[in-house]
Amino acid sequence: MHDILAHGISVMIVQAEAGPYAVRSAPERAEQAFRAISDAGREAQGQLRRMLNLLRDADSARAPQPTLGGLRGMVARVSETGPAVRLAVAGTPSALPADAEVAAYRIVQEALTNMVKHAGATTGEVRLDWKDDELMITISDDGRGAAPGRGGHGLVGMRERAAACGGTVTYDAGSTGFEVVVRLPAGESI
Repeated sequence: MHDILAHGISVMIVQAEAGPYAVRSAPERAEQAFRAISDAGREAQGQLRRMLNLLRDADSARAPQPTLGGLRGMVARVSETGPAVRLAVAGTPSALPADAEVAAYRIVQEALTNMVKHAGATTGEVRLDWKDDELMITISDDGRGAAPGRGGHGLVGMRERAAACGGTVTYDAGSTGFEVVVRLPAGESI
């Protein structure tokens, strides 16, 4: 639930804070900000509704979980008025187990949320690097990362998600920005 709310709300806050400045100087950017707020709110609302329905009725039909196919849209939404983030893919995509597919999506979502919320970044990259038997995801930015002592549950949650499906997460706040590296087991090429 944290992943769903934190990402959606963070995007809405950043867009709402940028809106008043954009209205005066670049009305077209203000319109983009309002669309991004609306889209993030609708997405979070839909995901939250599905989660609450599952909690209410364990036997209810489960909605499809997010997959790596949704990353392009997520990156585009962040880039509309936040840091300019690009998605890069290297190697031949392989099949991921369903739990790893959801974990990958949610880890990238959390990393982008942190980038928007804490990093003060202007640019970022989400890189999917397909190896023979693993997917390495690197989320990097040119920001400063979180302030010392202001740790939340996001990085811990990323590690827990990766570990639950046999993967790892490491991160580094270097002099040129913040980087999260995810390694997940992958199957045969698709």
